[in-house]
Amino acid sequence: MTLIPAVAPGERPESSPAPFGRRRCEVVANERAGLYRLIEADDTGGPPPMPGQFYMLAAERNWGGEDGRPHLARAFSVCRVRGLPAGLRLGFLVDAIGPGTARLAALEPGEGLLIVGPLGSGFTWPGPGTRSILVAGGIGLAPLVILAEFLRESRSTVRVLAGFRSAAHAEAATLAGSDVAIATDDGSVGHAGLVTELLAEEVGANLDKTRVYACGPPLMLEAVRRLCVERGVHADLALEEAMACGFGACFGCVVRTRDGYRRICVDGPVIPAADLDEGWLAH
Repeated sequence: MTLIPAVAPGERPESSPAPFGRRRCEVVANERAGLYRLIEADDTGGPPPMPGQFYMLAAERNWGGEDGRPHLARAFSVCRVRGLPAGLRLGFLVDAIGPGTARLAALEPGEGLLIVGPLGSGFTWPGPGTRSILVAGGIGLAPLVILAEFLRESRSTVRVLAGFRSAAHAEAATLAGSDVAIATDDGSVGHAGLVTELLAEEVGANLDKTRVYACGPPLMLEAVRRLCVERGVHADLALEEAMACGFGACFGCVVRTRDGYRRICVDGPVIPAADLDEGWLAH
């Protein structure tokens, strides 16, 4: 079962604090999700994460290069969470694009996954009668899967739009439900073009009853930010960034906002679109 947070509409759920230190979880499944992998592991020592929070992940075995240099842990949004009698089952969507993510994508049931989390802040909750539009770009689908599940169980109106490079990547969209509207760069399935073009069509006249949630590449998020700010629609953007620590100590993941710089790992990763400086991408 999913774990719906007890939170007032329009408010941000209280972030689950991460227990001190790194803990070992046992991998229980590694399944194909389009060209990605959905890794599931049982966590017996952590609190339930809120949609939008993330974890720092490392494989217990063979984590490092041939020269013995360890890889830094990788930041991953939680994609799914299920309650178990003895803890939680966490799901992470992994795209093997480098040595660290390739090792995570190759994890097998029974192996150890070392985690720190949940970290960061989650999405704000929609008010009564609000229509939620979830906009995903590629691997940015991950935090919107858990959000869609939570919203549906709380009987909110949900519309999911997802953009991918190709039909093969787009197979992962089924994680977010059976009625996802898809856009592909090559036109091999769904709308031929950008997912933000679907968003422009989806946002209607009842703007005060619409809330947008988005995660994906920076250029996609900028297009979402600009569209929503121009139309006066509240949007929560889950920013993706390489992180070295996840605790705000290294200041390596800052983003420019209207009131100064914020660290994505502790002041985000979810940041309201209206808070971002217009030149945030230039930094």
